[in-house]
Amino acid sequence: MKVGVIFFSKTDVTGTLARSLINGLSASGQATIIKHQIKGSEIVEGRFTNLDIIKKLSSCDAIIFGTPTYMGGVSAQFKTFADATSELWCEQEWSGKVAAGFTCGSAMNGDQTGTLQYLVTLSNQHGMLWVGLDSAQGYKDHGINRLGCQLGVVAHSPDGNVDKTDLETAYYLGNRVFEQVLRMNPKSNMSNQQDAASCASA
Repeated sequence: MKVGVIFFSKTDVTGTLARSLINGLSASGQATIIKHQIKGSEIVEGRFTNLDIIKKLSSCDAIIFGTPTYMGGVSAQFKTFADATSELWCEQEWSGKVAAGFTCGSAMNGDQTGTLQYLVTLSNQHGMLWVGLDSAQGYKDHGINRLGCQLGVVAHSPDGNVDKTDLETAYYLGNRVFEQVLRMNPKSNMSNQQDAASCASA
């Protein structure tokens, strides 16, 4: 199984969430992770230009998107990446892949759900299958999702630090994406083992 995690992070809050999410993906030891943090140097005249990472993401079974919430939506840096995937949209090259997302904000309710809703829309534009949280706050909440958002991970960080529960939520979502990909495509685990064997013999 191959999973891509692409995100933008300015203060490393989103980056910290990404690392926790990747730990959740990697807990089984059976996922190959393609991690990429969007950099300003990759954006030329308002356009994301790293086509190599877009090509690598196209080989993944799942792609997880991450961005801080700025002014009620995704960061400009992330949006340049999203716009650069439009050529893939024309051919629906990401159709059928699993998608998920995470975000953060400095306010308890800073319209972070607006960011996740955009990520859902982006994923549906590509024909992807969105995975949220199965965590009913106050009932079957698994001790996570303290802000009660089912769409994905929402973290509240007023001071640059990440709450432990938000990190646990990111970890949980990573593990949940792994399980859902495996459920929909059991062969993805077999192909991952073959990839690992090929790498070992190379």
